[in-house]
Order: sequence, then structure tokens, then C-alpha cells
Amino acid sequence: MNPRIAAYALGFRSISAFSGPPLLPSRQIFTPSRHLIPSSTCNLGRSLTSPRHNMSTSTDDDVVDIAANIGHVRQMMDDAIASCERESGSVRLVAVSKTKPLELLQAAYETGQRYFGENYAQELMTKSAEMPDDVAWHFIGPLQSNKAAQLVKRCFPKLACIETISTIKLAAKLNRAVDSWNEESSGEAKKLGIYIQVNTSGEETKSGVTPGAEVCDLVKQISEECPSLSIDGLMTIGAPGDDSCFDTLAECRDEVAKVLGREPQELDLSMGMSGDFEVAIAKGATSVRVGSTIFGARDYSNLAK
Repeated sequence: MNPRIAAYALGFRSISAFSGPPLLPSRQIFTPSRHLIPSSTCNLGRSLTSPRHNMSTSTDDDVVDIAANIGHVRQMMDDAIASCERESGSVRLVAVSKTKPLELLQAAYETGQRYFGENYAQELMTKSAEMPDDVAWHFIGPLQSNKAAQLVKRCFPKLACIETISTIKLAAKLNRAVDSWNEESSGEAKKLGIYIQVNTSGEETKSGVTPGAEVCDLVKQISEECPSLSIDGLMTIGAPGDDSCFDTLAECRDEVAKVLGREPQELDLSMGMSGDFEVAIAKGATSVRVGSTIFGARDYSNLAK
């Protein structure tokens, strides 16, 4: 296999990290290789922990070819990286699987995808218990501080990163939760990766800290008071069609790097979704969050809150 394509298949940022797809745990059951799966095949209001995951057997003609979709996204990423002369393998693909049934995630996993993003704490806790242990989970939705401890307890260290940190209160809760996990673990102490969410568009409907001094102050406080958290980058959603949001996040990264005494390139830029990830890559994104282009349109009607 071409090592460039192989690196994308695993979602790694470095080609040197590729060593072939890991073996799947024997308890995982996968659908046939083409994965033509009805998009309305699951009721997430039911438990996903039963042997059949309580998934309905829809007869809709609306099917999702996960292998084709994810291959198309990877090729688009490849082309975008090449067009701006960036290093191959320098952008991570996080497959956003919120509201989607396990069989679609498993189909993506079978193509080599290892990074998945979820917006709801309960959904992530349920899915992480069912998917193979080498999946790296990114939490990309708003997280209530009263759910921080439970999320860490049930998902860490498979929970690789929480991308939506915008208050010291939430960071402190997560730090205590990781401390507790480390105290109960017999192994080497681990840190939880976090991104600082920045409201680059200034929209009241968007979460995140304000660019500039507010970002730097929060980063400084977290770095001093939360030793069990690793500040790995910045994240933004941005306003649709406003590419300047990506430029703003890149500028914030330069400022944050100075606060931390690190090089800007050591910090991730999580920006770009299904409709604009190519532009985000051109603007310097190192991690893109793609959902509907891979898994199809979302159905929130049966989501368990």
C-alpha cells in the first residue's frame, strides 16, 4: 500500500506512525465489506449494549456506502494538502458519528478509521464500550461539568481529547477526574488531551472563549492549575462561509504557543467540517471533523438524552 494513503487510512498525523491496521478484538462483529447500510437503521433511544445493539432493520432505499464515502473524503483531504504543498499525513480525520448506529462506526473502522468524534457524553460512553480499544475518541460537544467525572471514569484513556474547553471550572473538574483515575490505576500516570474552544466568529450562539487575551489567560490558568490536562491545541466552529475564522484561530495558536513556551506547530488546529474542510486545510488545519459526508444525514428524533 502507498504509505501516503496508508497514513490517511489510519487517520495518523505522521506516516512513520503507520504499522498496519491492528487486529480486531474477537467480540467485534462487522457487516460485509461494501457496507451498504440503511441510514435509518438505528434507534439510539434504545440500549446499544445488547448482542444485536437493538438496531431496527429498515427497508428504506436510502443506504450509506461508508467505504466509498470515507475514501472520497480522504482523497479530498489528500488533494487539499497537496495543493498547498503541506506534508502528506499532516491532517487528522475525525469521523463525527453522533446519532449514528454502531454498525456505521464499525464500517468506518474496517476502512482503517481510528479517530471518532461524539457530541453527547452518554452516547460516547455507550459507544466506547462497544468499539475496539484502539479507537481514539474526541469529545466535540458542550460538556456539562457535572458529567465530567463520569465521562473520564468510563472512557479514559480511550477518550483522547475533549475539544470544547472554554472555562476553568470544566478544566478543573476534568483534572480532578483524571487525578482520581490515575490514583486507581496501577500504571503510569496519564494526561487527558484538551483543546481550547475559541469563538472566532463572535456569534452569541457559538461557545468558546474570545480571541486574544481571554484565550491566553485561560491557557495560562489551566497550565498552572491542571497538571493532569495536556493542552494540545485549539478548536473552532466558525461562521458558515466566513473563512477568516480559520485565520483567527491560527493567530490565536501563535499567541497560545508563546504562553506555553512551545512552537505553534506543536499545537493542533481543529477546524473545518463537511462543508469547508478543504478550505480549513488550506488555512492550516491539522484536524478536521467530518460527519454527514461520511455517515449521511443525521436523525435526532430517537436520540437518548
